[in-house]
Amino acid sequence: MNFRSWFRPFEILKKEHNIALIVIWVVMVVGYWFVATSGEEKLFPPPEKVIAGLQALYGEGLVVHIASSLGLCLKATLISVVVSLFFAYLSPVPFMRPVAIGLSRMRYLPLTGITFYLAMMMHDARSMQVGVLVIFMSLYFITSLLGVIKDSPQEEIDHARSLKCSRWEVLWEVIVKGRFDYVIEVLRQNLAITWMMLVTVESILVAAGGLGVLIKNSDKFMNHGRIVALQLVILLVGLGIDWILNTTRKSLFRYSKI
Repeated sequence: MNFRSWFRPFEILKKEHNIALIVIWVVMVVGYWFVATSGEEKLFPPPEKVIAGLQALYGEGLVVHIASSLGLCLKATLISVVVSLFFAYLSPVPFMRPVAIGLSRMRYLPLTGITFYLAMMMHDARSMQVGVLVIFMSLYFITSLLGVIKDSPQEEIDHARSLKCSRWEVLWEVIVKGRFDYVIEVLRQNLAITWMMLVTVESILVAAGGLGVLIKNSDKFMNHGRIVALQLVILLVGLGIDWILNTTRKSLFRYSKI
């Protein structure tokens, strides 16, 4: 094994080398965690407290709260995908282009202002949770999709026109069908932001449960072991969602791996 290749820029390593590097970094981080929490002054809780917190959370229905968070995220994602695709795919139409660009610019609005108006329109807290996530995710999703459409190769559009396709057929064949693998990749990237926002949004309705409620309650009682345990759970679930979407994209669109 040539270890020098690990320190050369733009070096392409074999799969087993990449796995070895991941294992080394994980061991280093876990080792530092043990060493850093062995003294009297501790920035993070020691591993035994995190494990104890995880066991306590499991006994209090951690799986149910994970399912609640996933259900909220799934519902908001499905709605935002439909809304975003509608405006993004119609952006090549001059009449609809200002609407799509305007929605993209609204991503700079603070979340506090959005929740204020949603509270005036919605009396159901669960619907308000979904509404906040849909608005938040759709604005960023539309922005990313506009970039994908803008980067569509002009050669593909000209090729479709040379085949006597109408303008709507060009939109369908080149933009909608031809770039759908990019849609999944954009969804994968934006879903990470939504999953991160879930903790804040779930605090709107404590009775509905969720990982955000567990973190809020743990923070209230300064139980750092439970907080770190929950953060690890959120990270692992998020990585699992990311892996599923990435595997789905590569399975459905094999040419995207080229």
